[in-house]
Amino acid sequence: MNATDPQEDISGKAYDLALALRLWQFIRPHRKVFFLSLLLLPVHQLFNLVQPLLIKAAFDAVGAGDGFTLLTTGVLFGVALLAEAGAFFFQYYLAMLVAQRCLADLRIALFSHVQRLPMSYFDRNPVGRVMTRMTTDVEVLQEMFAAGAMNLVADLVLIVAIVSIMISLHLEMALVSLALMPFLLLAINVFRIKARQTYRLTRTRIARVNAYLGEAIPGMAVIQLFNRQAKSFKEFDDLNRDHRDAIQRSNVYEASLFSMVEAAGSLSIALLLWYGGGEVLQGVVSIGTFVAFSEYIRRLFVPLRDFSNKYAVIQAAMTAAERVFELLDTPVEVPGRAPAPAAMMSAATAPAGAMPVGSASAAASPPPAASSIIEPSRGAVEFDDVWFSYRPGDPVLKGVSFRIEPGERVAVIGATGSGKTTTIKLMSRFYDVDSGVVRVGGRDVRDWDLDSLRRHMGVVLQDVFLFSGDILSNLKLGNPDVPEDRIRAALRNANAEGFVRRLPGGLQAPVRERGNNLSAGQRQLLALVRMFVVDPEILVLDEATSSVDTETEFLVQGAFEKIMANRTCLVIAHRLSTIRNADRIVVFHRGVIREMGSHTELMEKGGVYYRLHQLQFQEAGGDTIPPDALDAATDP
Repeated sequence: MNATDPQEDISGKAYDLALALRLWQFIRPHRKVFFLSLLLLPVHQLFNLVQPLLIKAAFDAVGAGDGFTLLTTGVLFGVALLAEAGAFFFQYYLAMLVAQRCLADLRIALFSHVQRLPMSYFDRNPVGRVMTRMTTDVEVLQEMFAAGAMNLVADLVLIVAIVSIMISLHLEMALVSLALMPFLLLAINVFRIKARQTYRLTRTRIARVNAYLGEAIPGMAVIQLFNRQAKSFKEFDDLNRDHRDAIQRSNVYEASLFSMVEAAGSLSIALLLWYGGGEVLQGVVSIGTFVAFSEYIRRLFVPLRDFSNKYAVIQAAMTAAERVFELLDTPVEVPGRAPAPAAMMSAATAPAGAMPVGSASAAASPPPAASSIIEPSRGAVEFDDVWFSYRPGDPVLKGVSFRIEPGERVAVIGATGSGKTTTIKLMSRFYDVDSGVVRVGGRDVRDWDLDSLRRHMGVVLQDVFLFSGDILSNLKLGNPDVPEDRIRAALRNANAEGFVRRLPGGLQAPVRERGNNLSAGQRQLLALVRMFVVDPEILVLDEATSSVDTETEFLVQGAFEKIMANRTCLVIAHRLSTIRNADRIVVFHRGVIREMGSHTELMEKGGVYYRLHQLQFQEAGGDTIPPDALDAATDP
């Protein structure tokens, strides 16, 4: 397992206006609450700033023996405290309300976008990285609201206001008290530069930890079977230690700044005592002014002290936003291309759903009905001189051409990596061909609406994926309109009714993560039930019986015969029992078609398929094609 992730390197700015404007698009629907929260900020600060002035008036009243002024000032001070607390509560509550709403919208946007990403994206990106984008990075944006990082501008206004009040009270005492401010601002700038690097490094390393966990936890059975626990622990420990070291480096910078601010605040108080105390003794300023100065100095250094935390949060938020919008900017499934003018079909003559993706009719029309796109009589599949490669310069398919007639059953065999499964991905348009054409229903798959294309193509894979929930929800797959009697008819047709009835709860029986509480055969039967429910015109079976026991295979094969009747079928299999029943057999080897014909024709021909058949039954003595059998069969 390799958790190295060079694409995680982030080079964003501490504050990026473009990113902030994109975040605003999610805040904008809740802007009324957002602006109300902002309006409460100056109210909160106003009641905060007036308190030292009230303290000054109270001390001056004590010195003058004015009891009424003292009482009035005390009442006003209490009102100011309550008003400050109330304004702070509602400001924070409204800010978090906006945060939760807009971030919920952002998560929805992310998940919606991820569902439309091409399969090539998931081939290149580990699950842990995608999970980090959708969970950890979004949580960082929430912390920006919670930590008050959005109030940095308000803090700056507060600092300017405090300094202005201090200067208006006594210029010389203000200059002495604030003598350390230039040095402190220089230290804050140094911290800002150093901290930015550590925040990026921290985000990169937590993504690597998540990516490793996303791979290790699903593969825990393999780790334990091969006694790889110690090696895996060492790999995770290294990643975890790197993340810890990055955080500790960040903590050093934050602690240094915090301690400097605290020290500067204490020294400012000391300077005030030295200079201001002398002014009080000489009668130049009143004791009330002196006390007000000390309060303002204390309040001045609070936003400066919190700057390290708020800056850390806003830097992390900008980094997280950059990564989130990078995911949102990832191109989704490639849109349909505009067909050549000669191939254009008018809306009056084209079958429903067959319009190109880019056409106005396709964009404006609702999803077509299940039977309106590819009828059995038009369910042909054709590969016309198809070249395709996952990596440039390393083609997987090399000029492949074959056609499956409507209602025909074609089997594809070949060694691992010969391009068999790639044909499914190209038919479903998870990938586009490098050159050549893949046609479904007589039309280039690039001219189809993706939803329409895939709605009428059923695929049963070797590794069936089931979602957490119950049996019924896995069979409906989010379509609440499927009647239960149709589900039960599909269970009977797929020979799955017996085992479902025996489960506790029947159709409501719980399904754990990835269906790990069901056997491979049971999952395969449920996959076939899905096909009977969807009732596709084109059916693809990808080694669908390779991991089931003999008894279950008998049930599965019986269900196959029912569901393949009168459908266009592409069967990728390693078992010759399935291959023999096919109308035609296509033999793939290293990305090219070596032979094509029925079982009888290929046996009579005495070529690659014949030698493969002999190797299997005479030497291997089984029904499954050995991994190296095709290479042996193609040797001269």
